[in-house]
Amino acid sequence: MTSHDALPFETTLHVKEHCLCLAAQRAARALARRFDAAFAPFDLTNGQFSLLMALNRPQPPLMRDIASLLAMDRTTLTAMLKPLVRRKLAEVHVDETDRRGRRVMITHSGRVLLAKAYPVWARTLEEIERGVRDPRRLREALWSIA
Repeated sequence: MTSHDALPFETTLHVKEHCLCLAAQRAARALARRFDAAFAPFDLTNGQFSLLMALNRPQPPLMRDIASLLAMDRTTLTAMLKPLVRRKLAEVHVDETDRRGRRVMITHSGRVLLAKAYPVWARTLEEIERGVRDPRRLREALWSIA
């Protein structure tokens, strides 16, 4: 590639200033670090907290429904579930109505841990939202993309 084939540095700056994907990735990484630090005393990551919260419902959901909610493929979900299952915070069972499906259930231990971690999540969220002009609008915009 010759120098006249290369994009000018001004183009790089333009992308940096306008790229929604870059901005979202940077924000997601920063938020993940904040919540990972907050959940460290519970030996949880922010992803594990979100997964346990997604399982906290009256009936155990299907894996495909959890994968859809968390915007991930089932292989990634399976990998995320393994440490929670090893810690006995979640269980995976064959769906009784469709033997091909799997239902994921939060255990009693998972519910207890989630109840302890929730106030830390709420405090951390409150701290972060204080630095955001309109958190409700930002949340709505982010949900509208996925």
